[in-house]
Amino acid sequence: MDRPTVLVPRQHVAIGGHGPEDVVADARGRVLTGVDDGRILRIDGLTGPAAARVEVLAETGGRPLGLELLPDGDLLVCDAERGLLRVGLDDGVVRVLADSVAGERLRFCSNAVALCDGSVYFTVSSRRYPLAHWIGEVVERTGTGRLLRLPPGGDTPEVVLEGLQFANGLAPAADESFLVVAETSAYRLTRFWLTGPRAGHAEPFAEDLPGMPDNLWRGRGDGPIWVALAGPRVPPLNLLHRTPPAVRRAAARAAVRAPYRPTGTIGVLALDDDGRTVHHLTRRGSRFRMVTSVCETDGHLILGSIWERGVAVCERPAK
Repeated sequence: MDRPTVLVPRQHVAIGGHGPEDVVADARGRVLTGVDDGRILRIDGLTGPAAARVEVLAETGGRPLGLELLPDGDLLVCDAERGLLRVGLDDGVVRVLADSVAGERLRFCSNAVALCDGSVYFTVSSRRYPLAHWIGEVVERTGTGRLLRLPPGGDTPEVVLEGLQFANGLAPAADESFLVVAETSAYRLTRFWLTGPRAGHAEPFAEDLPGMPDNLWRGRGDGPIWVALAGPRVPPLNLLHRTPPAVRRAAARAAVRAPYRPTGTIGVLALDDDGRTVHHLTRRGSRFRMVTSVCETDGHLILGSIWERGVAVCERPAK
């Protein structure tokens, strides 16, 4: 697909919290998200005629980012301050599954997936910059992002892939033969093989994306991988990325001190398991900015944003 189509908003819904960075839909069409004061929220009725209902399910005590619903009804949470968490949605109990790897504190966990064999894979976006200074990682491109694995029933994660440029969203292949990892500051998606002759190896899945990929989401096993584009391509930033490390480091120091406001250009992609674009939706001049996540429910797309105080409901394109 070469030409993008327009991303059509239906409504913006305030949720009583700031920065719903990731959104995921459960089997009943309700949307879960985490906000910057540590609360995990569930939103019901987003696509219906009545006002949406928001309930607080838990408080992580940190800053929840990526979410993953588990088959038993619990929720995996990547918390930028506390590490990888498991949250009971019935009782609100929060349990730390991992807060360090090889003696190093996990301070910027980003996204997680749970596979059928019970293993959990999750990303760390940067080993140099915390969430509050995420723009420093985008500018400097330290290549310190990681993909980690927590074995079934284990409590000690292992590093399976490193050297990633702002490792972010994760999604499995329909048959779980590989994972797709978003590298935000490199405008690309990377495939990490889990089975077959290339198991343990990484290769490009989709490159030269029209924007910075953030969270990924896959609903039905045969559905597409939805990709949130947190921002459009920035030509001056592309030029900066070609400069020596010392220049990028100095620019990053300036960037983390400067005020930031995202552009009004937003977008999402949908890709199949061969890395082909099924849908490319974009909108300029959007009032809803910095789309960091997207999920599908009840024939609509729900957009999350680390910048906004609510979520956006958009029309889903025809099949």
